[in-house]
Amino acid sequence: MLGSSKSKRIDAKTTDTLIGGSTICEGKIMSEASLRIEGQLHGDIECAGDITIGENAVVQSNIQARDVIIAGKVKGNIQTKGKLIVTSSGVLVGNIDVRSFIVQEGGVFQGSSAMQIAAVSDKGGSGGKVIDAKAHKHQKSEQQAVSGGN
Repeated sequence: MLGSSKSKRIDAKTTDTLIGGSTICEGKIMSEASLRIEGQLHGDIECAGDITIGENAVVQSNIQARDVIIAGKVKGNIQTKGKLIVTSSGVLVGNIDVRSFIVQEGGVFQGSSAMQIAAVSDKGGSGGKVIDAKAHKHQKSEQQAVSGGN
């Protein structure tokens, strides 16, 4: 059905691509749905869904995805919109830019990390402003002194 004029809606939560354990793949992969790698991959990955790297997988790739789970070996930089999990059997050598990062006991991470700041809601908190705690406390004390301690 290549070249079909009917476009099928792709669910990013489903895995539509599997690179099997006996497969060696070279080149860039772009996917709207999730991807699971059990074999070897040499090439960058851009994925709107999730990526799972199996225990026996060996991946040399820069990865962009929603969430990434690493149980095998990955050499390359990873950028996620969500979380990155390195399981107890996983090895990651590369830099990361993620919202959430988990390394299970036994997992290996070698590189530098940057974490994205989640959007701050206007309900409560400081409204997204950075404040100096000492200056804020001093300002509160002055306000209380002026208002008679109330």
